[in-house]
Amino acid sequence: MRQCDLLDMCCCNCQQRLSGTPHCSHLVCTRMPGTCHMSSEGSSCCTTPVQLQGKLRVTIQGETIEQQFGEREVCFRTLDLYTSAVLEACLDPPSMPKQEWREMMHQLSETSCKVYRSYVFQRPEFIEYFNLATPVGELGRLNIGSRPASRKQTKGIEGLRAIPWVFAWTQTRFHLPVWLGIGDALSEAVEKGQLPLLQTMYDEWPFFKGLLDLVEMVMAKADPRVTAMYDAKLVRPELQALGDELRAKFAATKAQVLKIVRHQELLEDAASGAHPELDEKIRLRSPYVAPLNVLQVQTLHNLREFDASSGQDPHASYQPSETEIIELLSRDPHRDLGTKHPFQAAMDDCLMITIKGIAAGMQNTG
Repeated sequence: MRQCDLLDMCCCNCQQRLSGTPHCSHLVCTRMPGTCHMSSEGSSCCTTPVQLQGKLRVTIQGETIEQQFGEREVCFRTLDLYTSAVLEACLDPPSMPKQEWREMMHQLSETSCKVYRSYVFQRPEFIEYFNLATPVGELGRLNIGSRPASRKQTKGIEGLRAIPWVFAWTQTRFHLPVWLGIGDALSEAVEKGQLPLLQTMYDEWPFFKGLLDLVEMVMAKADPRVTAMYDAKLVRPELQALGDELRAKFAATKAQVLKIVRHQELLEDAASGAHPELDEKIRLRSPYVAPLNVLQVQTLHNLREFDASSGQDPHASYQPSETEIIELLSRDPHRDLGTKHPFQAAMDDCLMITIKGIAAGMQNTG
């Protein structure tokens, strides 16, 4: 219900109109969902046969190729999911959305997009808060992803690619791009007495149900307590109020989503849904991910203090003598042995381990 959701709805409407136009009836539309809508643990890619026409083209991020295709059994499982999804949509198609549902979705999209942009683009302190509270600044110098984090040299959000933007928030367990603005849009509709309509849309419209289910799933992986830890250790005191405000938004959004889906807790009915093991998997992984977050916070703090000290940091005297440590630090293919300090190399290596571990635990890379 933010910009990407509004664009997705526009694409759906456009394809449906094209398919009903006599001069365009020969066109074959191929659905190509971006990976912001696809994950290993759920998807909001709910389409109609008009859009699919028996075909689905999917972009797989380089960071998730091994996870989804690294082993023979996993590879066939992934292809089975794509194939069965297309067959189900074509052989047992959902009904077309009602006009009032489209109008409601348009209202939700406009409100949520407005709130989203009011924080991300119109709050002058947001960029600095984002850079301090997440490891986005460190992602660019590590060997992560196939492309640079930014399309151009700029300190604003505009030049940042979508994957590092989402990836950075995933590392802090906040997932802000997924939910920011949605709670305000749902709250506004509920205050206007449209809760029954929203619940009907959730029950009868696969697109809307898939969207809210995806939001619910990602919010279940979030932990505002972990995010508060990042703020306390990494963010300047005068900016921490923004973090508190965003965490209050998260709580309000969670309450609104639960109201629409009629749950008391996130993923309450997961056992009877399409992913019965999902809630259990998230609960089992969380205790293992939390220590990695603690280690990452301390690593970021050490790296930033070292960079700001200009060689005056107490760790500047670190010179390992053990052969195993020297060999380990020299394995970094991006390390310039003449310029990178051993302590900085060690912290970079530690940061890389925590980033990969948290990403594996979250199962949503960006």
